[in-house]
Amino acid sequence: MDFRALPSGRVTLRNLKTPACLLVQDGDLIAVDLTLDGGLITDGPEGRVVDMGGAIILPTFTDMHTHLDKGHIWARAPNPDGTFPGALATVGADRMANWSAEDVRARMDFALRTAYAHGTSAIRTHLDSLPPQDAISFPVFRELRAEWAGRIALQGSCLVAIDNVGTDTFFPNTARIVAESGGVLGTVTYPVPNLRDHLLTFFDIASQHGLQTDMHVDETLDPSVDTLRTIAEIVLETGFDAPLTVGHCCSLSAQDEAEAMRTLDLVARAGINVVSLPMCNMYLQDRHAGRTPRMRGVTLVHEMRARGINVSFASDNTRDPFYAYGDLDMIEVMREATRIAHLDHSATDWPRAFLTNPAKACGFDLPSLAPGAPADLVICRARSWTELFARPQSDRIVIRGGQQIDRTLPDFSELDPLMS
Repeated sequence: MDFRALPSGRVTLRNLKTPACLLVQDGDLIAVDLTLDGGLITDGPEGRVVDMGGAIILPTFTDMHTHLDKGHIWARAPNPDGTFPGALATVGADRMANWSAEDVRARMDFALRTAYAHGTSAIRTHLDSLPPQDAISFPVFRELRAEWAGRIALQGSCLVAIDNVGTDTFFPNTARIVAESGGVLGTVTYPVPNLRDHLLTFFDIASQHGLQTDMHVDETLDPSVDTLRTIAEIVLETGFDAPLTVGHCCSLSAQDEAEAMRTLDLVARAGINVVSLPMCNMYLQDRHAGRTPRMRGVTLVHEMRARGINVSFASDNTRDPFYAYGDLDMIEVMREATRIAHLDHSATDWPRAFLTNPAKACGFDLPSLAPGAPADLVICRARSWTELFARPQSDRIVIRGGQQIDRTLPDFSELDPLMS
């Protein structure tokens, strides 16, 4: 078939393939025909028939863990040594020097245009919220959410260190900004004195405002770090029942097997969502000058899935000191996660971890190929998983509301005025 253009109007796409799990069926890739009309998938009469040659079709993606406010600062703020401390220090300095509303808005809009062209329709972004940045970035986020409505559904989560969470700190005011923005309450957890008290305050403030929560957790390969267990214990003790997502959880991969499994049992009982960020974690974790890395940094996704934990994958950082690469392309995330976490030779329902699982965790509309669902689709020329993951699928088709979109990516040179 000609991948340059699909006919407009009522059209029947014949001879497609899609993961069986997306149609609530058993098996791997299965054949499917879809008819599109009026911006929807329909079970009505056929339209103009197009033979798709066995191409793989997917709903558009949910990228549930990003940092749009940090994105694309690498040209002016590169990580000096590729380490986590180097990233923290470099981002902190750049934020104080450069993150005006205009700067944040321009880079976030660039990122959204990129994600849209790649086939993403929902994004949760973390926003650095150490004052005064919370009062700068959240208004920008609200403006962009309104501008992008109907193209990319947006959620914003504040990002502050757990030791800043208290009733006598700036955090209650940040939580008020988050609530007024219809956002998500977030924090970064690591071993600090009185961790339980900070966490109890965090969940109490979330409950007061009726907010979902999202935490960066144990982003280290130090096996002694296990704040995840404390989080799960507190959720079970308090009965906190708002949606909670934890990201990274790298230290699980370095811990004693029995101890790690005990923590995962608690996470499963607590109903906590987990998102793995394999590209960023491989970049940062186990990096030592002159030494080959020994560990991948990816969390225990297979063991989580076996316990019924809702597991997802996402992009994380993009061209900033925490990850020098990336393009908010969820097909790249699928490809790399499959390789890094050995999702191949495994269960056949892993595609949910890039589509339905993250949407469910965040509360976005669930992607679907069922009649009546929006015709928001990604079609790749690839006819099998090995073909899909062998190439970047740069010629993919993205359909939104039944119409093929222009997939021209924004040029990096647009950002040059911000980098001087």
